[in-house]
Amino acid sequence: MGSLLLVDDDRHVLESMSNWLRELGYDVVEAANCREAVEQIERHKLDLVLADIRLPDGDGFDILAYCNDNHPGLTVILLTGYGTVETGVEAIRAGAFDLLTKPLIDEELQMSIQRALSQREVLEENKQLKQQLDIRFGMENIVGSDRRMLKIYDMIDSIADTKATVLIGGESGTGKSLIARAIHRRSGRRDAPFVEIACGALPEALLESELFGHVAGAFTGAATDKMGKFLQADGGTIFLDEIGTASPAMQVKLLRVLQEFEFEPVGGTKTHHVDSRVILATNETLSQAVAEGRFRQDLFYRINVINIELPPIRERIADIPLLAQHFLETVCAETGRKVRGFSEDATLAMQRYQWPGNVRELQNIVERAVFLGKSEVVTLADLPLELRTGAPMALPASSGRSLKDALGGPERQIIMDMLEANNWNRSATADALGINRTTLYKKMKKLGLQEQPRAGVGALPLR
Repeated sequence: MGSLLLVDDDRHVLESMSNWLRELGYDVVEAANCREAVEQIERHKLDLVLADIRLPDGDGFDILAYCNDNHPGLTVILLTGYGTVETGVEAIRAGAFDLLTKPLIDEELQMSIQRALSQREVLEENKQLKQQLDIRFGMENIVGSDRRMLKIYDMIDSIADTKATVLIGGESGTGKSLIARAIHRRSGRRDAPFVEIACGALPEALLESELFGHVAGAFTGAATDKMGKFLQADGGTIFLDEIGTASPAMQVKLLRVLQEFEFEPVGGTKTHHVDSRVILATNETLSQAVAEGRFRQDLFYRINVINIELPPIRERIADIPLLAQHFLETVCAETGRKVRGFSEDATLAMQRYQWPGNVRELQNIVERAVFLGKSEVVTLADLPLELRTGAPMALPASSGRSLKDALGGPERQIIMDMLEANNWNRSATADALGINRTTLYKKMKKLGLQEQPRAGVGALPLR
């Protein structure tokens, strides 16, 4: 039911109310003055405080102030035998949930307690949801140790609390939306809305209405007023994906909004002013679009204040095992599946593949493998055909080369790339490849990779 502290200097009232509340199922502790109340608050995990305003060593407002300063999540209801409108207003302004006048009516007191506990439960749920959002959309969910990704992490921390416009570039599926959400979640706007819209998914007329809203009668079918995305994001962040698809007319409208942060809804005359952080994304090279006359130069300069370019995962193969394991653990946590990792050949196949769909494609393939796999380890057989055949195939039989010989070349290159990415640190390389050190040593010996080349010096033995 809930744990309550009842504070009243009238011993008879204190005992009778405590007994009644216990009969209703509440856990009740008692205090006869402010000093005892503070001791009980520090001693017990409480959900609610019911405090009389007049007490021998202070008043209920002192207890309320103590709770606000030291236990801001603790709800307080004040009780008084001398209730006035002014006292009620003062109590609410000071942070009390309610002010009840004695003699108390049982139903009124019970209803106030239930409402206070219900509000506390909702606030706790909201807090947990925000924590989940931080995990899902915060930096913790962006996986990768590639040097370019590390620079991006530093940039996110540097720019998160500014209002500067951010342009995120990169191929489709590289995680541009995730970066935008991470910037928002790490900023002072984290508790305000994050509003996302894919500009390329809507025709121009509908996109204008979605962004700026419209008034009733603005066009056929506009029966009521509609709030646009920019207004919804007031105080928060708006993320405009696929900005390169915006038409010339839309580019003009966006330029005004980004310069002045004001606009009129479609068919309306009232000008709205907003305080929105703007993040944009594109999967094409906007400077080339400017050169070809498809994108306004002034808009490009306006949105290209801070530029983040996400590399495709085929250029950061050391991160592929990390990303795959992250997605595997996520889907297992959500579905209860018990899959612990990937076999060596499955990991190598994922690192050889070119990933045209980037991180999004990798996530989908990992989820598919977890759902369809039959063992605790994802094997090569659990991966789609395009991954299993993603490496160069063996030469014809007449060449005299076996499949094993043909696959040795790509494997050698992958291990060489990984060694170089980790400055020939074999422990780090083994971790990045998802294999143990012994297996790595054997492969290096077999492939002739036991020595580290040094420019201008020749080859020096690995230590």
